[in-house]
Amino acid sequence: MSSAESSTYEGFTAEERAAMKDHARELKTAARRSSRADKAAQAERDVLTKIAEMQETDRIMAERVHAVVTANAPVLAPKLWYGMPAYALDGKVVCFFQSAEKFKTRYATLGFSDQAKLDAGTMWATGFALTEVTAEVEARIAALVKQAVS
Repeated sequence: MSSAESSTYEGFTAEERAAMKDHARELKTAARRSSRADKAAQAERDVLTKIAEMQETDRIMAERVHAVVTANAPVLAPKLWYGMPAYALDGKVVCFFQSAEKFKTRYATLGFSDQAKLDAGTMWATGFALTEVTAEVEARIAALVKQAVS
């Protein structure tokens, strides 16, 4: 690495460090839970609590995303992932919601991991900017999560 490159690296942002700490806490908490049913119920409560704590604009979108994902892909289990609502299949995150406020961006994000079956040729989208969740957006999310778990 040249001296110019090393002098411009500023490390992780405060928001990124906080997300990593959230993820470490999530892993420790999940490991302490006893039964699978208890883990699933508590994980959903954790997601709903996190959504309720969000700023109004993000909260409204996260609530709609949660409703659409759970209704259209019931095989996905809600869980926190880096402090954000996520939905997993067999413990592996398939999709997630990232609030705009937490990472100080101008839009929230609906993202999909490599576990999502969204492959379309040699290039496809894995992240979608959200500024509002309309009926049209809900329909698109529903189609995406159904495809993701197909």
